[in-house]
Amino acid sequence: MAAFLKAHVNCQGSEVEEENEEIKASFSSRSSRLSFPCWYSPETGVYQSKYPPVNLPCEPFLDVVSFIFSQKHAGVHALIDSSSGFSVSYSQLFTLVKSVASGLHHMGVKQGDVILFLLPNSVCFPIVFLGALSVGAIVTPMNPLSSLSEIKRQVLDSNASLVFSVLDRVHELFGALRGCSVIGVPEILSFDSLPDDYSVFHKLVSSDPRMAPTPEIMQQDTAAILYSSGTTGRAKGVMLTHGNFIAMMELFVRFEASLYDYPSTGHVYLAVVPMFHVYGLSLFVMGLLSLGITVVAMKKFDADEMVRAIDRYGVTHLHAVPPLLTALTRKAKRADGNSFRSLKQVSCGAAPLSEKSINEFIEALPHVDFIQGYGMTESTAVGTRGYNTAKVQKYTSVGLLSPNVQAKVVDWVTGSHLPPGSVGELWLRTPGTMKGYLNNIEATTAAIDKDGWLHTGDIVYFDQEGYLYIIDRLKEMIKYKGFQIAPADLEAVLISHPEVLDAAVTGAKDEEAGEIPVAFVVLKDGSSVSGAALLDYVAKQVAPYKKVRKVYFRTSIPRSAAGKILRRELRSLLVSRL
Repeated sequence: MAAFLKAHVNCQGSEVEEENEEIKASFSSRSSRLSFPCWYSPETGVYQSKYPPVNLPCEPFLDVVSFIFSQKHAGVHALIDSSSGFSVSYSQLFTLVKSVASGLHHMGVKQGDVILFLLPNSVCFPIVFLGALSVGAIVTPMNPLSSLSEIKRQVLDSNASLVFSVLDRVHELFGALRGCSVIGVPEILSFDSLPDDYSVFHKLVSSDPRMAPTPEIMQQDTAAILYSSGTTGRAKGVMLTHGNFIAMMELFVRFEASLYDYPSTGHVYLAVVPMFHVYGLSLFVMGLLSLGITVVAMKKFDADEMVRAIDRYGVTHLHAVPPLLTALTRKAKRADGNSFRSLKQVSCGAAPLSEKSINEFIEALPHVDFIQGYGMTESTAVGTRGYNTAKVQKYTSVGLLSPNVQAKVVDWVTGSHLPPGSVGELWLRTPGTMKGYLNNIEATTAAIDKDGWLHTGDIVYFDQEGYLYIIDRLKEMIKYKGFQIAPADLEAVLISHPEVLDAAVTGAKDEEAGEIPVAFVVLKDGSSVSGAALLDYVAKQVAPYKKVRKVYFRTSIPRSAAGKILRRELRSLLVSRL
């Protein structure tokens, strides 16, 4: 396996074939000795979930909001603000959602309109999101720290007609979006993380819930557009339907809760993972609310505040990304015996996690069940979930296929399917698979083939018990602290600098962040611009998490005959510098 970890998969021509043969040979002796389990078909190459299938709603006219509030449970507290303790009960939640729907309708929001969310985690986020969806509107969430150019690009691409933003960005957004002739000047609304008499949120929830519209919404209708780099290129709008989200709740959230023998209504989840990300959106804005679980919302991550919230609210479950897990481990090592006593399970996803980090966490909090999971924006977070028993603890695996999920492991050169123990690209077929990329048929057909297989670009293998392991990826995108960064976006910014002739960006491994963006730059003749100046130039035009962290100057960028950047060679250069 170590030999494979050093391999690079974004190479061309004969180099690819030679490298692939070497990799396959390293596994051939092991694969030849295997007897195939019943959940894998050697004829079709299809891996089936080991869990029995789940019956999903088949009614064509069904929206995700109606589905959430049709579920029966005994939940008491729905949403709690971590800093103030302000809470929304389940007895209030549905009425608040319908009031927001009424308020949006009164403002002129109609079915099919797109609303951009530039919001941090809050008790308001799920209420306004569900209110918008119940009107038949489409929500496109975005990191509130995004740059003005990034916001403008998403507004134009999604054709958003309304923007919800935090108060301190309203003025600059008015100026930046005034020139968007495609949609005119969108109305900018703001509300703080807590309601007050002057907030837009207060005005919305004060509307008469009986005046909320009841449009006919189908499962196949688009509910949200989340932006993802997919397997390559610049960020694209992932269209997720009401049916996708319903499948996510049944196959991810509800199914996971059913694996354990304690009642889910006694669970308290800390929402640190951002709600604008598919991970947080699936859990904290929709899925957990269908089960009667309490969600404690943190506006922004702070390690000390996280520890206080866990102990103050009796948090039982924490979903994390690698940097957050590292911070939790550090706090746990220094904590006294009274902290973290309520915590039952920590789940990590969104980016690769090192075995060292896993072992350190387990040593620091041995009473906490640790699992990993796998999903994509394009699969509505549906994929695999970890599950530990007294006999089986596979902490480095991302778990077993969820119900109703099929997979293939495919040789990325020949296209042939591969058995357990063999390494290849993961293909998924799930009820959570996106409707497609917005306004991009070419990218959609490249990602989803005619048989419905989603080509993930991730390099994986299944073991003999059906557990999935993520090894590497074919994708060009960089994952920094769980966030996706498209190298093409950063390259476009660098090349716009008047003294830059050519540029390429790739990811460099980082223990804390997972990966950091690193740039290779070719300057124009006679230029003396410094690396620090280029770092500052990029930082002013992108969100903070997208900043290039290092610059290396070169005389040329390695490219294929077709002009494609050979990132494999760039990563080799980085390895040689370590």
